[in-house]
Amino acid sequence: MTEQRAVVRMWTGVVRTEDRDSYVEYVERTGMDEYRTTAGNLDAWLLTRDLGDGRTEITTVSRWESRDAIVGFAGTDIERAVFYPEDDRFLLERDLHVRHYEQRS
Repeated sequence: MTEQRAVVRMWTGVVRTEDRDSYVEYVERTGMDEYRTTAGNLDAWLLTRDLGDGRTEITTVSRWESRDAIVGFAGTDIERAVFYPEDDRFLLERDLHVRHYEQRS
């Protein structure tokens, strides 16, 4: 088995559960589409988790060929989260920074 060297990028935010489906559709058209069409992106997922208190956690996970490839999506400060115009309308909480991991297997 060859060792994977992909970089995994993760971001998390929280929306009202009643807004979950609308926000998922919005993120698919904005961030997820941009992830998937940026050179060096290997794949991307959007995860949801209802917290049971009227809030839903949203996590985006994307895999990249390298940290340099992420620059094509995020700009030179790849640790800073990327937001879109309508995020403020939906997000109750948000990570301002993303987490990066080296994929080892």
